[in-house]
Amino acid sequence: MADSYLLRSQAELVLTEARKRKAERTKSLGDPIKLSGNAIDIQLRGNCAWIAESAHVAKKIDLETGRTLQIYRGHAAPVTCLAFYDKVPNSGDEKLLITGSWDKTLKIWDTDTKDLITTTLAHDDFLKTLLVIPSVKLLISSSSDKIVKFWDLTDATEKSPQPAGSVSAHSRPVECIAGIANADGSVTLLTADTMGVLKVWKLGKEEGLRPRWRGTLLDTFNHHRTRITEIIYGAGYIWTASSDETVQVIPYPPGSDQKPIPLITHPAPVRAILPLELSDFEEPYIVTAYGDVIRLYDVSTPSEPEVLGEIDAHWHDVTALRVWVRKSRTDDGRTRVEPWIVSASLDGTIRRWRFSELRDSTPDNPAGHSKATVIAPTPQPTGDVKDQKELTEEEERELAELMEEDD
Repeated sequence: MADSYLLRSQAELVLTEARKRKAERTKSLGDPIKLSGNAIDIQLRGNCAWIAESAHVAKKIDLETGRTLQIYRGHAAPVTCLAFYDKVPNSGDEKLLITGSWDKTLKIWDTDTKDLITTTLAHDDFLKTLLVIPSVKLLISSSSDKIVKFWDLTDATEKSPQPAGSVSAHSRPVECIAGIANADGSVTLLTADTMGVLKVWKLGKEEGLRPRWRGTLLDTFNHHRTRITEIIYGAGYIWTASSDETVQVIPYPPGSDQKPIPLITHPAPVRAILPLELSDFEEPYIVTAYGDVIRLYDVSTPSEPEVLGEIDAHWHDVTALRVWVRKSRTDDGRTRVEPWIVSASLDGTIRRWRFSELRDSTPDNPAGHSKATVIAPTPQPTGDVKDQKELTEEEERELAELMEEDD
């Protein structure tokens, strides 16, 4: 046992030194915006990034200048997810910010005033993700308690979201969710857990004194060997990233005319995906992040997806990838629209990349060899984090990474 701890300590020292060297080498790449904590989730609205941080706050940051415009304080643990809802119903203004945290609560904020409107103890364990289906006034949350809950947002500016049902068919923490509203008023919901199980549900609304949503299980997929880290649904496909080092793209619903896309393998666990086919640019590309490296694939050919570009982008894991539609004025007064990729990372930065920069980069990574910094087990945090004894080894490692202090 003593030898095991010694080897682990030596591995951690090697990892720490490797990250220090890489931090110096990559310190100016992607024009980094430095954060006070680690970026766990990020959403873009116009030229602003909204960030969920391990430093117990959410922030609004100007992507052009890097300046922090707003800070939302109130959570007692890392903020892990965020979503938006209309302050004026059906207006599309998205003036209500909803945040979820490892403190087990979700909070709703007024982005005009930064005032906290409500706090709801939502789950019995850490909140993982939030999803808003605005057309049916529905908020969906997932958690390490293995339950996916539904919340009615009808009176979100006046009172806490009202419980409106749940599903609890997963046997492990529900890591990520995705969903869309259907024309008949139902919702197609996808839920995925840390064992690699993906479930597809149809949610139907039951009218009454208080709206309730009932979930009917449609399909279960076991095509990943372990944790599904991100799931996206659109254009007739389910896109999933996993710690099993793969990205899988499957046509859905069954029987659709969409062509199959072969398995996309990586040299290390994949934490983030970005199908550009679902963006405003509708290109047949997918951006992925394995470890601290960002890749661009062409998925337009029926054979194996082609690696077009790769950037050794961060010195710690990339946690999210988003498209930034950057609009600027040319010298002659015209509006120029340019696609950028924004990456968030556990290295305490978000970084901005021209799409052309990623597309034109040289993919010189030999098959089977990872550029990414190898993630070894990290020491447990010494801060005042409750209920650590109830965490799984996987969750302890995740918490340790979130709580690491920047050098």
